[in-house]
Amino acid sequence: MSAADTLQQDRQAILFGLGAVALWSTVATAFKLALAQMSPLELIWLASLVSWLLIGGLVWRQGLLGQAWRRGWRTAAWAGLMNPVAYYLILFGAYDRLPGQEAMALNYTWALAMAFLAVPILGQRLTRIDALAGLVAYSGVWVIATRGQVFDVAFADPLGVGLALASTLLWALYWLLNVRDRRPPLVAQWQNFSVGLPVLTLLMLLGPGFTWPGWTAVAAGVYVGLFEMGIAFVLWQLAMHRVSRTARISNLIFLSPPVSLLLLYLVVGEPILISTLVGLALILGGLGLQQWQKSPGAAAQESS
Repeated sequence: MSAADTLQQDRQAILFGLGAVALWSTVATAFKLALAQMSPLELIWLASLVSWLLIGGLVWRQGLLGQAWRRGWRTAAWAGLMNPVAYYLILFGAYDRLPGQEAMALNYTWALAMAFLAVPILGQRLTRIDALAGLVAYSGVWVIATRGQVFDVAFADPLGVGLALASTLLWALYWLLNVRDRRPPLVAQWQNFSVGLPVLTLLMLLGPGFTWPGWTAVAAGVYVGLFEMGIAFVLWQLAMHRVSRTARISNLIFLSPPVSLLLLYLVVGEPILISTLVGLALILGGLGLQQWQKSPGAAAQESS
């Protein structure tokens, strides 16, 4: 592939990635609104059902339903258990235990995890600036997790923090493994939800059962299914399949935390903690370092 073709594909990947990030900026608020009235399992079941119907409709409209039935189910068997089942049970568990701003900020570090894991999994290069950016950003994670008490390892909710960080590793691993997934993005997502939804339904029947949580919770769950687990998935997968270097789009995810914080404050009424602001400043500082290395001067310095 020529340099011009690579550049064009990278530009397309960035546009797809920005679209996904814009949608993901709103979902922390939807999570908290829904989890105030339903359990994490109830929310993931409703959102998965909505996403399965949405993506199934898109698959049918584009004439891909036959292909979806014929092949790809071996990959879907493990991918569907990772996402939506395992990832969202862990993530919603974190949001259920932590303030939305903390769970959101900790979860967004999956982009850094993806850049680091891409080295052993995809054989991609990690520069010294990438490593420094990771140290800066994860110092922000520490500030948020300790709520500003950086020399005190007694976290306010260690299980919630652990769930949030575990979700970052699972999410990063899921997308990196999907780089080798040759299924069309829509087919892949529909098959994954086709595997995950029956599992979630069984867990619902064995657990809380099906009850009416109220219109606010249902509306929030439908929103999560449409945007967080539906359209944004497709956009991000398109970006992952087109980009030449994972770090080029993994950085984009850090653009959404400021918007998420503002929405949590305005809609949920969550006061913004100083420790969250400091931690996010460090995380965004790590993003700035990764962006700086793309300049001609930084590239020359890195190769010298």
